[in-house]
Amino acid sequence: FFFAQQRALAAACAAPMAAPAATSANAPKETVYVNNLSEKVNQEEMKKSLYAVFAPFGPIIDIVHFKSNKMRGQAFVVFRDVPAASSAVRQMQGFPFYDKPMKLDYAKAKSDATAKLDGSYLAKVREERTAKRRAEREERKAGAKKEKAAAPKAPREEAADAE
Repeated sequence: FFFAQQRALAAACAAPMAAPAATSANAPKETVYVNNLSEKVNQEEMKKSLYAVFAPFGPIIDIVHFKSNKMRGQAFVVFRDVPAASSAVRQMQGFPFYDKPMKLDYAKAKSDATAKLDGSYLAKVREERTAKRRAEREERKAGAKKEKAAAPKAPREEAADAE
């Protein structure tokens, strides 16, 4: 399957594509957000396949792909420079990958790999950001529990309590 994907990629890159207009909500960055990936492929094979598909566009620094429920079917491909990422987004938008059309966009924030390369990576800032997100998540959970407890009982439950 791996070689079939490479042949399909070579054909797609060789032929002029009528790709959809690259309308991105995010500014161009080195990191490409890839969505609509197959959830049936194991993590290691997915990373290798993504590398094989995106390598022709330029040097890849990192590929981040998780199998968690929240990140299922998503990945980040980090290129060394913005032109390579832009070329990948333009040419690979809608490319059939494991029988599903890929959806690509630029990442919202700078990746850790890119920040480490340009010297702007600060582990302390990342830890603070992670702690802040964790606290916000806990607040939302606590708020949902309070709302559930404060919700009025159904009429059937009230009748059972009265007996």
